[in-house]
Amino acid sequence: MMKFKHTIQDILYCAAGIGFSGFALKSFLVPNHFLDGGLTGISLLIHEFTHYNLAIIIILTNIPFIVLGAYQIGVKFAIKTLCCVIGLGVILNFVNYPLVTHDKLLISIFGGFFMGLGIGLVMRAGCALDGIEVLAIYTWKRSSFTVSEIILGMNIVIFLVAALDLGLETALYSMLTYFTASKTMAYVVEGFEEYTGVTIISGNSEEIKRKLVMDMNKALTIYKGERGFMKASYDISHDCDIIYTVITRLEVRNLKNLVESIDPKAFVFTQSIKEATGGILKQHHKHH
Repeated sequence: MMKFKHTIQDILYCAAGIGFSGFALKSFLVPNHFLDGGLTGISLLIHEFTHYNLAIIIILTNIPFIVLGAYQIGVKFAIKTLCCVIGLGVILNFVNYPLVTHDKLLISIFGGFFMGLGIGLVMRAGCALDGIEVLAIYTWKRSSFTVSEIILGMNIVIFLVAALDLGLETALYSMLTYFTASKTMAYVVEGFEEYTGVTIISGNSEEIKRKLVMDMNKALTIYKGERGFMKASYDISHDCDIIYTVITRLEVRNLKNLVESIDPKAFVFTQSIKEATGGILKQHHKHH
């Protein structure tokens, strides 16, 4: 039953992602000769040069990387990705989206937003609409560059070619489109609801634990550790409970104030968590 539910969820993600990507391309980018990054950007660039059918170009440019993805990630990923890319081709050929605007700033922002939304939804389903991620992973395994650096390098080449062919202004707006798309995609894939992980090291850990649980209604994870090891007293250390909890961004200040009221010298550090599942965190929010 759970597997069936996940399958339906993936299908809905893919359908919505294909629809939003098609909308971004046909209502914003293609009619106004704008580009995006990745293989979509390469496909748009080829389309600008040759005026050949964009749907066919997108499918053909992705196929080699879908095959590569079958070896790098898995056959299931490759099959799902192929279906999504073909679905996008069908959308581009047979669905008539309205032209929304000729305003370059609106095209950059909202074209990028809907493109990133579409790609992000498809990625949440465990596949891709743009094979450049697969190429980057393949290259990363055989070089000293990170995946982000490889993708950035590929996109620089795309936008340089765009600047030479379409003009510097269009290339700059296309870079803004890609930036908007990548940020939107990151939010969709990693989660809109950011949480903060907090680690607390203090000699008054028992009182802090009690206050966090009883006053802030937080669940805790406790690590056993040692504190001390200062330069002036390196041989002196003390056993301590290292407290870890996850809170919302709005609760960070209250937590820090609570800890400071108990132990002003407590060592507290935070880290961003893009998405959290399980535990009792979201159950608490349902009661508020």
